[in-house]
Amino acid sequence: MLSLDVKAIGTVRATGDGRALLQVLPAYAGGLDGLRAGDRVQLLYWMHELAHADRRSLRVHPGGDQSEPTRGVFGLRSCVRPNPVGVSEVEVLEVRAAGLVVAELDAREGSPIVDIKLASR
Repeated sequence: MLSLDVKAIGTVRATGDGRALLQVLPAYAGGLDGLRAGDRVQLLYWMHELAHADRRSLRVHPGGDQSEPTRGVFGLRSCVRPNPVGVSEVEVLEVRAAGLVVAELDAREGSPIVDIKLASR
C-alpha cells in the first residue's frame, strides 16, 4: 500500500465577520505570489474534528437524515469519509503576506490547510 506524506501548509482562522483567513506558514508564503482579490481558489483542508470511527463508515444517511436510505460516501458531500479531505471553492477578498482573506468558506476554525489551487480568474 502506498504511504502518503501530507504536510499542512497553514491553518484556517475565522475573522468573526463571516470571512476567514487562510493563514499560510512562512515557508509556503511565496506560493501566494500572483493571487489577487477577486480570484477564486480551491481550498483543500483536513477535517480535523472528524472522529476516527467515522473514517471507517462508507455508507451514511444523506445530510444525516435517518428517513433517507444510506448511500456511499463517495457519492455525497458528507464529512464522513476514509480520508477527511475537505474541498471548498472560495473567493479571495484580500491577499496578505501571510495568507488570504476569503468568503464563503465551510471549513472550521483550526482546520489544517493541505493545498490552495487557483480555480478561475
